[in-house]
Amino acid sequence: MTVIDIERPSDYAALPPRPAPFRRFFTETALLVGRGLRTIPRVPSRLSDVTIQPLIFTLLFLYVFGSAIHIPGIRYQDYLLPGLIGQSLAFGVIGAGTATATDFATGVVDRFRSLPVTRLSVITSQVVGQILEQILGLVIVAAVGIGLGWRPHLNVGSAFELVGLMLLGLTAFTWFGVLMGMIFKSADAMQGIGFAVVFPLTFLAGAFVPISGMKLIPRTIGEWDPLSALVAAVRHVCQGTNSSGSWQLTHPVVSMIFWCALITAVCVPLALRRFRTTTAAK
Repeated sequence: MTVIDIERPSDYAALPPRPAPFRRFFTETALLVGRGLRTIPRVPSRLSDVTIQPLIFTLLFLYVFGSAIHIPGIRYQDYLLPGLIGQSLAFGVIGAGTATATDFATGVVDRFRSLPVTRLSVITSQVVGQILEQILGLVIVAAVGIGLGWRPHLNVGSAFELVGLMLLGLTAFTWFGVLMGMIFKSADAMQGIGFAVVFPLTFLAGAFVPISGMKLIPRTIGEWDPLSALVAAVRHVCQGTNSSGSWQLTHPVVSMIFWCALITAVCVPLALRRFRTTTAAK
């Protein structure tokens, strides 16, 4: 009679220890961000909103508006480019929302749910990936603007201040876009509603013409438009100019920090809750 020697559980090789929750979260987020960036060469049209679109806006507004608009005390290039940078930040809402809605509609999020990854890493990777793409758009706008005559007055301190404000704005508007994308769940709806809301607010924010020259109703809206604080802050840091009007226009940096902190504080918990309820319902 043959005796079969059965291995005891203790004879098996020990499994590697499970990473700590925070380490696992950051590792999974980095992997998912890398996955999103690797899809860009296969779908280059994804970057059209942060490459081609800012280039077209810069050329059109500079050469069309610039030939007709004269602002006392400042060249139009120096007035316009901070406004275009603010517009690019605001348009990040549309890009982030469209990408999020597309992932939900095409089942990408469902596939992630079948993997042993934390749900939080799925949404944070979406935010980080969109921020990286938006940074590319801002670099393109700044580079084209400098090539066309924009001359920002930046020293080391103001350069760091500008970078900090840009990252703060990107974080706030990207979270807002991700939340909107989960609410609408349709790329077409997100693009249509996003342009219908963001584009008028950008024009009223003094990105292309001074708010002080507008009629009463658009001037009042523009003076308290959150995007006005953003544009005025970029213009203040880059050109050293101050706007007149409401409190937020005369204190643009503080106002921008306040708006970005408020948007982030509201949108982050709502987006996380929406993501949990949406995925749990499937």
